This record gives sequence, C-alpha cells and structure tokens, in this order.
Amino acid sequence: LGVPSLWRSLKLLPPKGSRGCHGRYLAKLSSVGSISEEETCEKLKGLIQRQVQMCKRNLEVMDSVRRGAQLAIEECQFQFRNRRWNCSTLDTLPVFGKVVTQGTREAAFVYAISSAGVAFAVTRACSSGELDKCGCDRTVQGGSPQGFQWSGCSDNIAYGVAFSQSFVDVRERSKGASSNRALMNLHNNEAGRKAILNNMRVECKCHGVSGSCEFKTCWKAMPPFRKVGNVLKEKFDGATEVEQSEVGSTKVLVPKNSQFKPHTDEDLVYLDSSPDFCDHDLKNGVLGTSGRQCNKTSKAIDGCELMCCGRGFHTDEVEVVERCSCKFHWCCSVKCKPCQRLVEIHTCR
Repeated sequence: LGVPSLWRSLKLLPPKGSRGCHGRYLAKLSSVGSISEEETCEKLKGLIQRQVQMCKRNLEVMDSVRRGAQLAIEECQFQFRNRRWNCSTLDTLPVFGKVVTQGTREAAFVYAISSAGVAFAVTRACSSGELDKCGCDRTVQGGSPQGFQWSGCSDNIAYGVAFSQSFVDVRERSKGASSNRALMNLHNNEAGRKAILNNMRVECKCHGVSGSCEFKTCWKAMPPFRKVGNVLKEKFDGATEVEQSEVGSTKVLVPKNSQFKPHTDEDLVYLDSSPDFCDHDLKNGVLGTSGRQCNKTSKAIDGCELMCCGRGFHTDEVEVVERCSCKFHWCCSVKCKPCQRLVEIHTCR
C-alpha cells in the first residue's frame, strides 16, 4: 500500500508509553538514522524501486519526509485520543493490522494526514533554508489589492505538494491507479494536501513611526499542523462511502448511496465499513478498549458507556498533587503550596 508502507520502512515510532499511531511505511525510520547516503535508500524496506530512486536523487529531503511522518503520527494520536480506535498499533507488521490495510475511514484519515505531513515538513524545510533545491516562494511579490506589499518569505507550498505527490503517490500510480483501493488512496492523499492548500493564511508585519501600521509587508504561510489535523478530522467524521464506476473509459469513485451528493477533492472517501473496535483482536490490529480511560459524565464517544461498549467500568481514587495558594513575591517570583486532592479515574472493563 501507499503511505503506511512508507511509515514501516522509515521506522518512526510514537512517543514512549504511547499506544499511538504508526503506518506501514513512514513509521519506522528513526532507527535508520539520518538518510545521508544512497546506500541507505536501498535498505529502506517497503519502498518500491521508483521511490528508492527518488530517495537517492533527493537525499537532503528525506529527513524532512521523516519529520513529516512524525507530525502525522502525533496528530493522529491527538485527533483520536478520545475514540475507541486511538491510532493503536501492533509490534508486528503490518503495524496497523487490517484496520488500515482495509479500505476503512480510519485508513482514509491515515493516508490523508500522512501525505499532508510530508508536504508540510518539506515546505517548512524549504522556507527555513534547509534545502538547496528550493527556498521561499518568490512568485508572491508586488502590491496587493488590499493595499499591502507582498514581501518576506512566503511558504513554498507548491514545492512541498509536488514532492508529496511524486514520492507518496507513486506507489498507487505504479499499479495503474485503476483498483478501488488505489483510487481511494490517491483521492485521500490529495485531500490531505488540500487541507493545507485551502487553509493558507496571510501573515503581516507593520512598518511606520512609533509602531504605527502606516504600511505593511505580508507573506503567505501554512496553517499550523493542528489546524490541518482538525480539518481532516472533520472530513473523517463526514467521510463518504464510495464504490467504483466508469465514466466513459475512466474508472472513478462515486457515492455508494446515490442520494448522497458527490464528494469533492477535499473530502475523505472509504470503501469498507469499520469494525466497532470494542474487543481485543490482535490478528486484525484491534487492541480493544479494555483498560482505556473514559469520562463518566460524557454522553459522547469518550463517555464510559460508549467507550466501554456496555461492559461497564472500574472506578479508582487517585491522589494528585497540584499547585495552590500561589502568591506573587516582589520581585519577581511566584510561590505556591502543594495541595493534595483525590480524583476519580474511570477505566473500561
């Protein structure tokens, strides 16, 4: 498969103590170290030959690819922290089990956030001067209709998106992009990049006497990656179930329910229904929700009733130490007392 296979070869691991998200092929690169020699590209398991060749031609970019994968992992963990599936992984391969090898909406999110992570990190490396092949976007120059001057270092999102398309999408395109799953992966890869492109923002600096904003220079900047994650999580919640159809000689994905409006390039699409993620099923990469912390008062998915799948939950009292009775002392410190209190922790049976 596409992006998750890259996670596997790049050996990117989640933070210690986390059961969070890897993929299958950007997810284990950290043990390889810096990719500074062509021989390293040959040793990255999971890459197809065209990706190995791209790796050799773009050695300086590969560490950015790794950083992009880490961004995607962390964002996946954050966005799904309160859901039954929390980007959990296995110690064996494939690390996601069938959760991502099947065409579920979870797989759709993983592909989208991963391709976005690669585009984001490569773009950031361009703007920070880390890469010889690219720099700031110098096409954003001159005056604007709003009266400010385009200047500064605009993020070169065009380069980051182009690299993500070339490196990440090549796996699906190598298959002819005609299978249902290849079409799904390519669509979601592009939706991930669109989440950056469609949320570019204008940042400005004021100039003038005594800090006045008599005139200002502005540049285009990417949104924070948290914003990208939020957008894609909304797309996950509203993802469209699709099936393959033919328009002339072209194979396309259309909504399975003909009453639904067609999806856009920004939407996530999926082919298969997701499991309920309630019970431990190591074979399919499902860890279940036993032992997960839940919110006793919530009626949402993080609430104990839904999170625990009706199995009930344990309640324990835990003593926590907090800072309290804080006072400001001239000059210049704040001193607090340690206060202890008991809190209830609820975990699924």
